[in-house]
Amino acid sequence: MKLAVITDSTVALPASLKNHDAIFSLDIPIIIDGETYFEGHNLTIDDFYQKMAVSQDLPKTSQPSLSELDNLLELLPSKGYTHVIGLFLASGISGFWQNIQFLIEEHPELTIAFPDSKITSAPLGSMVKNVLDWASQEMTFQAILDRLQKQIDDTTAFIMVDDLNHLVKGGRLSNGSALLGNLLSIKPILYFNDEGKIVVYEKVRTEKKAMRRLVDILKDLTEEGDYEVSIIHSRAQDKADYLRQLLLDSGCQCAIEEAHFGAVIATHLGEGAVAFGVTPHV
Repeated sequence: MKLAVITDSTVALPASLKNHDAIFSLDIPIIIDGETYFEGHNLTIDDFYQKMAVSQDLPKTSQPSLSELDNLLELLPSKGYTHVIGLFLASGISGFWQNIQFLIEEHPELTIAFPDSKITSAPLGSMVKNVLDWASQEMTFQAILDRLQKQIDDTTAFIMVDDLNHLVKGGRLSNGSALLGNLLSIKPILYFNDEGKIVVYEKVRTEKKAMRRLVDILKDLTEEGDYEVSIIHSRAQDKADYLRQLLLDSGCQCAIEEAHFGAVIATHLGEGAVAFGVTPHV
């Protein structure tokens, strides 16, 4: 078995995987003032924040190209690949996962699986890494999928944003519109639910209380079991540092990695968001 992993540009990969031959990534378009950009090609993360700050309208994103994925699947057998796992942005906030399932039958020369990751960013990067590690241990394709599903089932992320407008107007927050009138008095904590949707978990008054509540939630989630923890932010280094210190002060024994939301996710969370992702070692 020679396994390829296909993902998208919302993933935050560990540094060790940045140039891995078996990882293929689909670009997600970002539309700002009618112009289409792709992070890493014609848009840097600094450019993105500058353009977003002066744009009259909130940026928008589209789905990756179906034809690009189709062409890639057509190409992979010529490179010796026999199996493919696709790990993309959660179906709860993007229709891409639903739209690509038909491609499995279109490429019978490959054994293909497109499980719903129900997540993005650093936890998605952890899944990519684990899949490749398991393949290097010569696990069967089904054994890899079974382990991956266990990781997906127990992976989540909790998020605190500065401004819900990005999520609500982008249609990415399932129950957020009712909160907009109350933003001055609350700081909502959001999370990825079991369906991979971003929903409101709890409403907390003041940012500092919300940060402390994030720590309590993380401690409860990781109380039993062995987990990877990542702190992820969109140009909110001070908040990320504060959250890390709160975790250390609380006695958290987890190894804590740090990641940055790319431009696609920052489009929907806005600048100043901070989150933690938690995913089990399986």
